[in-house]
Amino acid sequence: MTRRPAWRTAVGVLFTAVTLFPVYWMVNVSLTRPERMRRSPPDLFPTAPTFDGYSRVLGEQLPYFATSSLVASGTVVLTLAIAAPAAYSLAKLRPRGRRPLEFALLVAQMIPGIIMALGFYRVYVGLGTTNTVWGLILADSTISVPFAVLILTAFMASVPDDLVQAARIDGAGPLRVFWSIVLPAARNGVVTAALFAFLWSWSDFVFAATLDSGGALKPLTLGIYRYIGNNNQEWNAIMATAVVASVPTAVLLVLAQRFVAAGITAGAVKD
Repeated sequence: MTRRPAWRTAVGVLFTAVTLFPVYWMVNVSLTRPERMRRSPPDLFPTAPTFDGYSRVLGEQLPYFATSSLVASGTVVLTLAIAAPAAYSLAKLRPRGRRPLEFALLVAQMIPGIIMALGFYRVYVGLGTTNTVWGLILADSTISVPFAVLILTAFMASVPDDLVQAARIDGAGPLRVFWSIVLPAARNGVVTAALFAFLWSWSDFVFAATLDSGGALKPLTLGIYRYIGNNNQEWNAIMATAVVASVPTAVLLVLAQRFVAAGITAGAVKD
């Protein structure tokens, strides 16, 4: 077995440390007492750690966590409900005009989020639906659906046409082929699309801030603003909230790592 040169390992460790340093600093600040935050230079290690920030998170931020979880889960469901059938149509039914439609999906991802948020705000104000969970779910889905359709189309296109034709010969209709053949075969792509939809919705700030309308229903990204004022920033609580908010996404990324890798690789497949 060929041994890797030591300098390559050292370079890899260095780059990893630089990449993960913001994560370490977030944890460090979350454990630092407020009076020590004003020191210059700040403590590189929490010499007198405190868990007051985490106590505040558990006591004050749980409603925001619940709202973010509900919005993110709803976004995943709505995204897959729209994107999976659309991707199946583009990949296997091959309707006319599918190439321009795929190009339009690419263009849709280039529209700035703030432009879309302002459009949604005008519509929601007219309907009286600002500060609602389903309103945020619908808005967040407009970001995740185009990406999900593209990645699922690429993945479903890799399903052998012979397998689809065999199912049709056995009497399966388009819906049965989609549900029993293509969708299970595209499992990795489905997991990848669902994960990215969850991450986008979980970390959304633009739609949440624009469509909140000063109501009490706020996701976690707005809940952090409880600790930010004009003349004071409670960095201990802010970073503690960020650490706790990172845990669900980190767990999901670890659990779905192999599915994501396979889903992204499928994007290189041409039909």
